[in-house]
Amino acid sequence: MPAQDRYWTSDDGLRLHARDYPGGEDGQPPLLCLPGLTRNARDFEPLARRLAGRWRVIAVDYRGRGESAAAKDAMSYVPQRYAADVAELLAELGIARVVAIGTSLGGLVTMLLAQGTPGLIAGAVLNDIGPHVEAAGLARIRGYVGRGSSLPTWLHAARCLHENNREVYPDWALADWLAMAKRVYRLNGAGRVVLDYDLRIAEPFRMPGQAPAPDWWSAYAALGDAPVLVVRGARSDLLSAATAQRMVADLPGAELVTVADVGHAPLLTEAVAAAAIDRLLTQVAEPAPA
Repeated sequence: MPAQDRYWTSDDGLRLHARDYPGGEDGQPPLLCLPGLTRNARDFEPLARRLAGRWRVIAVDYRGRGESAAAKDAMSYVPQRYAADVAELLAELGIARVVAIGTSLGGLVTMLLAQGTPGLIAGAVLNDIGPHVEAAGLARIRGYVGRGSSLPTWLHAARCLHENNREVYPDWALADWLAMAKRVYRLNGAGRVVLDYDLRIAEPFRMPGQAPAPDWWSAYAALGDAPVLVVRGARSDLLSAATAQRMVADLPGAELVTVADVGHAPLLTEAVAAAAIDRLLTQVAEPAPA
């Protein structure tokens, strides 16, 4: 179903954007889709195509990504600020409960929303992210985030993505890399293919310790007894199997699904991930009797 563009203004004056796909029944919480660090609302187009109509789907562009304005202060590119921006959107739309689907950074934003607004999260999908992030994965991300590129064609962009991510998606064909390129890059005014984010998002990421880090295990615990799906890529270098197992042990409503032959992060279109999301949504739509 076609999406409606939603715009709202953050409390520090930025015009921010989200895609709003209609659907759902009265009283049914919408799906709030929150992307990873360098990604945008387009990441969730396949999921929206599958679920919109049955569910309302809202996919967010964080500040500095996609159609959202770049921040005046690069040090505002932090999870706490993203969570505040999303909370402002939900307040403007009059939405009191959501099913959050967060990939990587989006999962951290989900935990902060749960901690900051008790009762907001009716269910959550945490895609290849947890309260403990592996150092190897962080080092890999620091190695590429904020490094710009300007490419002549979409095929060059696809080949660049393949070169840098072939270990993450070893079974992908050229069509898959081209599809990812259309989500990650955009055309600039000169007709060149460039990354679709403000390169300054790397500044706070490369300078940790500028502000106190959240207690991520406490933020995760704030999800409480809501249904939680932890999706892990079997090749992930960011979410370890041990952390994922602890997450499931810590919350009564948590399920773990591992996507074979994928690294960081699964697309959520994989059969095992899609089936698990459907199970979670069934729980949200038909909660168990008290």
